[in-house]
Parts: sequence; C-alpha cells; structure tokens
Amino acid sequence: MSSLYKPFSVSEGPCGNAISKRGCTTQRQHPLTRIPSAQCFGAGGACSTGTFTPIPNIYPGQRNLAAAAIGGRKITHPWKAILAGGIAGGIEICITFPTEYVKTQLQLDERANPPRYRGIGDCVKLTVQDHGLRGLYRGLSSLLYGSIPKSAVRFGTFELLSNPMRDATGRLDNKASLLCGLGAGVTEAVLVVCPMETVKVKFIHDQCSMRPRYRGFFHGVREIIRDQGFRGTYQGLTATLLKQGSNQAIRFYVMNLLRNWYKGDDPNRDMHPLVTALFGATAGAASVFGNTPLDVVKTRMQGLEAHRYKSTMDCAFQILKNEGPQAFYKGTVPRLGRVCLDVAIVFVLYEEVVKLLNHVWRTD
Repeated sequence: MSSLYKPFSVSEGPCGNAISKRGCTTQRQHPLTRIPSAQCFGAGGACSTGTFTPIPNIYPGQRNLAAAAIGGRKITHPWKAILAGGIAGGIEICITFPTEYVKTQLQLDERANPPRYRGIGDCVKLTVQDHGLRGLYRGLSSLLYGSIPKSAVRFGTFELLSNPMRDATGRLDNKASLLCGLGAGVTEAVLVVCPMETVKVKFIHDQCSMRPRYRGFFHGVREIIRDQGFRGTYQGLTATLLKQGSNQAIRFYVMNLLRNWYKGDDPNRDMHPLVTALFGATAGAASVFGNTPLDVVKTRMQGLEAHRYKSTMDCAFQILKNEGPQAFYKGTVPRLGRVCLDVAIVFVLYEEVVKLLNHVWRTD
C-alpha cells in the first residue's frame, strides 16, 4: 500500500511510449491515480483486490485543450487572436471606409435641415465635387487608429471567453457563442469603439460646416478634450454599449451557427475562404437589420449637435417624434453594403492570419 501513489515511467525516443521498457534511457514521470483491480485465479476461483492499476492524472480542461489542438478547429491563443485581429481590422477599414463615410453623412443629414443629399449617389457626387476623391476618406485616420485595436480587442476577448467553453474537438455551442460575442462587443465598446466613433463622427460632421475646425486626428482630439473634457470622447456610451454588444453577439452567433452547420459531425472539415466570406457577409447582414436603430441613435449622440439631447432615450424619442420610425433605418443600405463587406473581409483575414501564425508561433 505504501507504493500506491508512486509515479510511473513512460519511455520515449527509440523505445516508443511504453511503460518501463528495458534498454530505454529517456523517461518521463507522470503522476498517477490508482484504482483497485481484481485478480482472479482459475475458473470460478477467488478474486483478490490487493493490486492497483495505474491511471495517469489528466485534468479535464487539459484533455479538452489537447484534443482540440489535434483535430477540428484549433483553439486559438488569445494573444495570437489579438495580433491576427489587429492585422485584419487595419486592412479591412482601408477597403471599406468610403461606404462608412457615406452612411454617416446620410445619418447626420437630418430631415429638418432640410436634407442636403437625395441619396447615396448624390452624397458621393457632392462630396467628390467639393473635396475630391480624398473627401471620401476624410476621417480615415481616426477610424484607422481605432480599427486596429478594436478588432484586436474583439477577437482576443472572444477567444479568451470561448476557449474554456469549447468541447474536446474545439466546437463551440451556439448559445455560448452568443454570450462570448456579447462580452467581446461590450469590451471593445468601452476600451476602443466609443472614443473612436465619437472622434470620427465629429470629424465628418465638422466637414459639413462652413468653416471646418479640425486639421487632423491629433488636433481634433486635442480640441475636443479642450472644449468638452475627456468626457467629450465618451459621448453616447450607453448607445455604443447597446450597439456593439448586440452587434458582436449577433455576428459571432450567426457565424458560429453556420460554421457548426457546415462542418457537421466532421470538426476537421476545412472551410474555404470563400465559404468563410459568405458566412461572414450573412452574419454582417443579420447584425445590420438587428441593430441599425441603435446605430442611428449612437451617431446622433456623438455628433456635434449631441447637446440637443438629454440622454440616449431622449434622443430616440425625439427622432421618433420629429422624423418618424423610418428615421431609425436611415442609412441602412450603405451600412448594409459596408458591413457585409466588412465582416466578410475581417473573418477571412482573421482565419488566414491565424493559420499563418500557427506555422510560426507555437502556443500548444
């Protein structure tokens, strides 16, 4: 009984993984859990329980992580997700910013002004006439500075929250993906999105004025903080939390749902980038129709005329009262095009960058 909990030896190298093979020189020690096993002598003979069978101790979470790393979708280390997400976010925003610019302009073009733009094409035409093609990229710097950390925080948080919830094959339950997406959205809203979006909206709105004040990103941030304090960069925080939380909850839920459906019972099935793009675009479209009203309220709360509203609820009430319910879906078409392209690109780039990092950065 005194030797019940002694470690046993497993041979490595030319001997293979065998227990105490003679002639092996390299051994690894493993802790044991020993369970009683019966020894019987002869047919119908008496049995003894005096011996014990060694069973290596493997923590269940370690077993799941190990199994997921062998087959199926590998569990992604959070630091790897942060790097891959940042790279994907930076490339994506350079491609899709003009559609974001048009969407924001249409949302700020309130009905009571009267409206300056008659539609998407008219907005693009007037912007190019007044400011050239570069006008469609006005405010890019503020969004670019924020897009990289935004995507990094989003994917890093999602992987951090989802890894413990995955099964032995790396599969994530759909309900768990909804909660993890919500957590990722709230985190990115507080750390990155709210100040970034506030500065972006103020930059674009400033361009509409007769005498623009902001000469660049850092100058604009400095002026905003000087005039309104640090709180000036966190206008519309409540609306941003609601928008980003629901946004990422919907996107990660739909993406995970489609991924699980596509892979079925075979977690090792590869997803072609075009399939990932299609699923990403679908997830993006679902998020647009799900929370565009919140996006409209958030944009108004972060504009230069945000002082007109007492709170997020007051902003929503005034929009409903003065412009009607259809105003909550103002800018949906340009946002739909941008978000579908945005989410498709980000998910494809993220998956491909993670695959590349797996070859050069071992985190197993």
